[in-house]
Amino acid sequence: MTYLLGIDVGTTSTRALLIDEDGAVVASHATEYDLSTPRPGWAEQDPDDWWNATCVSVPAAIEAAEIDPEDIVGVGLSGQMHGSVFLDSHDDIIRPAILWCDQRTARQCRTITQTVGEEDVIAETLNPVLTGFTAPKIIWLRDEEPEHYARVQKVLLPKDYVRLRLTGEYATEVSDASGTSLFNVPKRRWSEVMLDRLELPREWMPRVYESPEVTGTISAQAAELTGLAAGTPVVGGGGDQAAGAVGNGIVRGGVVSVSTGTSGVVFAHLDEPKVDEQLRTHTFCHAVPGTWHVMGVMLSAGGSLRWLRDTLCPGEIDVARNMGVDAYELMAAEAAQAPVGSEGLIFLPYLSGERTPYPNPNARGVFFGLSLRHERPHMIRAVLEGVAFGLRDSFEILESMSVSIDEVRASGGGARSELWRQIQTDVTGHPHSTINVDEGPAYGVALLAAVAAGIYDGVPEACERTIDLVDTPGVDESAHGLYARYHELYQNLYARLKPEFDTTAALVESTDG
Repeated sequence: MTYLLGIDVGTTSTRALLIDEDGAVVASHATEYDLSTPRPGWAEQDPDDWWNATCVSVPAAIEAAEIDPEDIVGVGLSGQMHGSVFLDSHDDIIRPAILWCDQRTARQCRTITQTVGEEDVIAETLNPVLTGFTAPKIIWLRDEEPEHYARVQKVLLPKDYVRLRLTGEYATEVSDASGTSLFNVPKRRWSEVMLDRLELPREWMPRVYESPEVTGTISAQAAELTGLAAGTPVVGGGGDQAAGAVGNGIVRGGVVSVSTGTSGVVFAHLDEPKVDEQLRTHTFCHAVPGTWHVMGVMLSAGGSLRWLRDTLCPGEIDVARNMGVDAYELMAAEAAQAPVGSEGLIFLPYLSGERTPYPNPNARGVFFGLSLRHERPHMIRAVLEGVAFGLRDSFEILESMSVSIDEVRASGGGARSELWRQIQTDVTGHPHSTINVDEGPAYGVALLAAVAAGIYDGVPEACERTIDLVDTPGVDESAHGLYARYHELYQNLYARLKPEFDTTAALVESTDG
């Protein structure tokens, strides 16, 4: 029997997942680390935390699986997108990585758009320049930390820093590169237009591969630290969303995924690139060679529920630990006590700003409609419903783009909660099915490694042979009708509060420090 390893460099942990050649999960291990927020709207991590976590998770998964590392025939890498790892000539980290949810670069986004020209930005990258993307982080470093900028020799994405430590190779792949604002998405290569007009050296960018292509092999040094066999092939892999989509079987038209992790993503496969006229969604290269995808991205989906847990429900963490269950299960049980619509309590889940449908770094979270009747169950349910309203925004945009939605597959923490999955089903009007595997991006990149190893003829075949539907809930039409009215109110609240979000951001900035 041969095995494949998927490594997912996430925002909160790095996970190693082993599957066998039939796609069955053999073992996994995750190692957590912290997120730093040194100023309001900032989000940073030490890239060495990702590498150290890899060196813990990989050997732990191998040990749990009780297999010979020589039987692992391929490694796939996935990770949080857009983060910037700045390296000097010795491959030393210059400063903490600036992450996907960091909002400090609004001015740099405007500068890039003005310098390149909006039409050329869209023609090259198929997306507007947004605060989460990589290019504005590089320009921010040039503007604000010139002493650090002067040392830069390479800019890598999070999973690709781990790749460097595993293989010694500077490499990325098309799905992750698509989110840098420096990549020609239609032509699947670095954009000379973006790099030249921004005066960024081409040699800073790693070589780009298709996702199932081999990018290097495990070095002797990495083998000692991880327990992997030296010479094991490492494939391109994918950004977390594209990789997760492969793990959900989103490799043909009409099948759409909803991933509710820290962020919330509605993801659809495209045989040809399509762009929303209002630029509210992202169009990137898919991890399936020669294809693309469109996705709507909420920045704080599961992140909103985690904030609520840590802020208002700390007791559940200790109780859940003693009971041997997840704290979110206890929170969901409370939320089920509140009625549909939470008796008029609405939550806007913009705790980290927002992308879809509002690319606004100044947007902030709001509880609207609080009364003396509202208790904690209402607040928990309002968060679940508010995230679902945000996901509905993305569904409506896909429909306006004539993207087929024949089947919806749910993944992430939202899929594991029966209540939350039903709320998402009733809010959107699309049944959210579950599948036989819920292993996320790590599973997807393990399948990509299997393709490279010749176990499957291509990515679609890998998904067809390993992924099956398990459960599909029905839509409660009464709840759907009521949610439609609440969703309209939810949308109106953002429109009315937008000027106040901007005013608040300016006030905070003027008083910071």
